[in-house]
Amino acid sequence: MVRVRTEREIELIAESCQIVADTLDMLTSYVKPGMDLLELDSMAEEFIRSKGARPAFKGYMGFPATLCISIDEEVVHGIPSKRTLQDGQIVGIDCGAEKKGYFGDSARTFAVGNISSEKQKLMNITRESLMKGIKEAKPGNYVSDIGYTIQTFVEAEGFSVVRELVGHGIGTALHEEPQVPNYGMPKQGVQLQEGMCIAIEPMINLGSKDIFTDSDGWTIKTRDGKSSAHFEHTIAILADGPKILTMGNA
Repeated sequence: MVRVRTEREIELIAESCQIVADTLDMLTSYVKPGMDLLELDSMAEEFIRSKGARPAFKGYMGFPATLCISIDEEVVHGIPSKRTLQDGQIVGIDCGAEKKGYFGDSARTFAVGNISSEKQKLMNITRESLMKGIKEAKPGNYVSDIGYTIQTFVEAEGFSVVRELVGHGIGTALHEEPQVPNYGMPKQGVQLQEGMCIAIEPMINLGSKDIFTDSDGWTIKTRDGKSSAHFEHTIAILADGPKILTMGNA
């Protein structure tokens, strides 16, 4: 069931979203060569709990950490480890928080040190595709209008859109209906209404769209070993259009 939230519920979702945005802002200066992934995860958990919230991912379906940290060919759901960041990598950090029974969810991809122009373009196009998709999230449009806009923009730039993983509704659960694909034809599926809250999250590959799940049961990787980027915002659909709840300052 697709839920339409009250003004008060959107305020509560926004509170959790702000914690997520602040967490990612806080981590930004620590994403650099030599940084330990487990340390990033520990810092994020401590920060989220200091705000009276809890990490939404930790324990979710058995996931062991606060953050999903995914490097280069890892698309999403990377498990933090003692691995350290290396110059030239790109790293996607996905973060969720729950406070007062309401959830926020956001992801950013960061450059580690000096990255190639190819990786920089991938990051730029993925971020821009997210913003273009968000513009389509207004009352009267359809969920598929978001994905169509993302797909056509990304593919025109020579990149590919992951199909198996999608955005989602969000509110009193981390993942709610509707699913929000990053591809498809316009004017299909659920029609968007004022009061809906959704997380839009394009996962864009440098090479082929094909992916697989690593042996750890969580980490999703590109089949061809080329890099992937991931950006995500939680938004509220208001009468005058979308409002980003996880914007942050970085």
